[in-house]
Amino acid sequence: MKNTLSSVLCILAFSAAAFAQADQAAIDKALLAAPANLRATATVIKWKADFTYDTLRKGTSRLVCYDRSGQPGQQPFSVECTSVANLDRAAQNMKLEAIPDKKASLAAFDAAEKDGTRVKPEYGSVWYHVMGADPDHLRTHMTIAVPGATNKTLGLPETNSQGGVWIMNAGTTTAHLMTPGE
Repeated sequence: MKNTLSSVLCILAFSAAAFAQADQAAIDKALLAAPANLRATATVIKWKADFTYDTLRKGTSRLVCYDRSGQPGQQPFSVECTSVANLDRAAQNMKLEAIPDKKASLAAFDAAEKDGTRVKPEYGSVWYHVMGADPDHLRTHMTIAVPGATNKTLGLPETNSQGGVWIMNAGTTTAHLMTPGE
């Protein structure tokens, strides 16, 4: 009986250590999208198939990071961070991107925008992305959400023809500032 109990306890301890290592690897991967000075305070979540999530690590700031690698419309390696206020929008994005037919997916995005059910991101919130074919071929991308913004409201161009910061998808809930870069 003692040997059986010892064996069970060893298996449980080993399993807990393996899960902790897997969670730490997932946390470290998701945090690659966070600016270095924000990593220690960021929350890290793991999305589930039903577009809800589990919290892998509770942070103390409003920044939340997660892995989107291999999800519909994403690169094989894709992690992002944003404000916790944007989680409902991120879930809606994933749900609509999961529609298998690309035209139907785009139509669903357009319909939600038109009928007012498109979840708005937090105005001024940053979306940090790190993506690529694999961990050795990554690029970073950052946008700032400005839902509803236009040239008239912000004084910025609505195309990238001038080479500076510009508003992409002006006048929609998806409006965001694009910054020149890589």
